[in-house]
Amino acid sequence: MDDQVRDLSTVFIDAWNSFLEAIPGILIALIIFIVGLFAARQIAKFFGSRILSRMEDPLMGRFLVTTLRLLVAIGAALLALRAAGLSGIATALFSAIGASAVILGFAFKDIGENFISGIILAFNRPFNVNDTIRVVDHFGKVKSLQFRYTHIKTFDGKDVYIPNSDVLTQPVQNYTADGFIRYDFNVGIAYEDDIQGAKEAIQQILDEHHLIIRDADHVSFVAEDELAASTVNLRVYFWVDTTDFRSGALKVRGEVIRDIKNQIDKTGYSLPADITEIKLYGSERDIPVRVEFDDTPNSEAENLK
Repeated sequence: MDDQVRDLSTVFIDAWNSFLEAIPGILIALIIFIVGLFAARQIAKFFGSRILSRMEDPLMGRFLVTTLRLLVAIGAALLALRAAGLSGIATALFSAIGASAVILGFAFKDIGENFISGIILAFNRPFNVNDTIRVVDHFGKVKSLQFRYTHIKTFDGKDVYIPNSDVLTQPVQNYTADGFIRYDFNVGIAYEDDIQGAKEAIQQILDEHHLIIRDADHVSFVAEDELAASTVNLRVYFWVDTTDFRSGALKVRGEVIRDIKNQIDKTGYSLPADITEIKLYGSERDIPVRVEFDDTPNSEAENLK
């Protein structure tokens, strides 16, 4: 029994001595890791300012800066493990990651897809920062591209984080890629109105509005669209600048609708509401309308109260 107690105490003493001997290495490792994290931030800031200033694509620049910062942090962690005498652990970790790549691939399938999609989008994507895009039901300005998600800011103030795999596989509508977008809407005039005269009155607004784009590639015009139940519908097409989609394009559309309505009123054309037509068939010669009265005593007096 005494020998067993002596052996157990020897084990604790040896472990304690080993811990004391390892303390300097652990402290050095902590210092290296902390300095490495600080260095990663400073290096990313230093090179980031130069990368962003020289690249025309700020979204790609930010992605590269984030990647650089991550690589420096990983390098600092490996140096810290080596300084602590745990380089074997680092080797074992990389070996385990390599051996279990298939298992991790199935376990973290979505994360892996989003990460790879983020890399693909960083080098080949249909939008830039501050572009206005629509992905499925999400509509807003692109704020950043991260490893796992794309951050957009909607026009009603919501921050939406869309998985990169969805951005890569779903249709992406870019409203500001070339700076132009065409709007259209219907104007319904009365059947007795002169169609050509109404078109000319509307075209005058399109030709004079200072915020409508007019060049060889972007032509604004009016065309007959439909013979509806109560109106002849004219379709108005016009191009606007989408550099600032929220305060530009949407506002111009409202101004054009307002000006066309005022022009229609001023030139004497009508914007009739829906008309309901009643037809009589067979032997009916009058509209069959029946009026019922309440013969209950005092009903009229009660209704007047």
